[in-house]
Amino acid sequence: MKLISFVAETGPSFGFLNEAGVVDLGRRTRLPSLRTFLAAGGIATLDAASRAAPADYALPAVRQLPVIPDPDKIICVGLNYHDHVQETGRTVTEKPMLFARFPGSQVAHGDPLIRPQISHDFDYEGELAVIIGTAGRHIPETAALSHIAGYACYNDGSVRDWQRHTSQFLPGKTFAGTGGFGPWLVTADEIADPTALTLQTRLNGQAVQHTTTDRMITTITALIAYCSTILPLLPGDVLVTGTPGGVGARRNPPLWMKPGDVVEVEISGVGCLRNTIADEA
Repeated sequence: MKLISFVAETGPSFGFLNEAGVVDLGRRTRLPSLRTFLAAGGIATLDAASRAAPADYALPAVRQLPVIPDPDKIICVGLNYHDHVQETGRTVTEKPMLFARFPGSQVAHGDPLIRPQISHDFDYEGELAVIIGTAGRHIPETAALSHIAGYACYNDGSVRDWQRHTSQFLPGKTFAGTGGFGPWLVTADEIADPTALTLQTRLNGQAVQHTTTDRMITTITALIAYCSTILPLLPGDVLVTGTPGGVGARRNPPLWMKPGDVVEVEISGVGCLRNTIADEA
């Protein structure tokens, strides 16, 4: 099942996609958001009648939102592929390198990523996003997959010169409108093995990153165990699992995203996140 958050003429809602379009689950369940639907165990309890409901909207008739517009937390993982560690000249850390994004930094599939006024060093980072479905604390690796609602594509757009202001990544990683999140959440039952996915990032149609998710240094299950030890993971929380090598900052000359560019992050079995680039107004 593919779940989306969207805005229609009646306001913000969420639903799932079928062949005809979007089934509005917000209207049917009277829940305010996809996050609250996940918290209510909505995927597991969705009845046959709801699953067979006719579409309420054609997909082009709604404006998509970031998959989870209002997560309690967005935890990003840095330097989680060996080729990216090597191109940065760093060494592999014993524990995962974590930093935060804020919900206001995200845009939906189809919306422009915003290059800020203050910098032109705007870089792409294609990543797999893991969305938590079942809350937990101190989750063992052996149980981690059962806490996942599903997966989405993510572009962790990075303002590189601001990222390098200090040893802390956050300043360059959460500028307004720089993180693409979409096009939908593919439920975990459709992904037999999240370590067997292929990820490719394309800039103006040219492949700039390519990897398979089995090349992660810290696995998805280990990330869930580690992060849930720090604080409880809640339904709708987003783990952005790291980018492979090929980022624009490490090319010669650097390859920055600029207004008019089109950037795509495609993950097998999940979908293709597509955004244009625009300057901050």
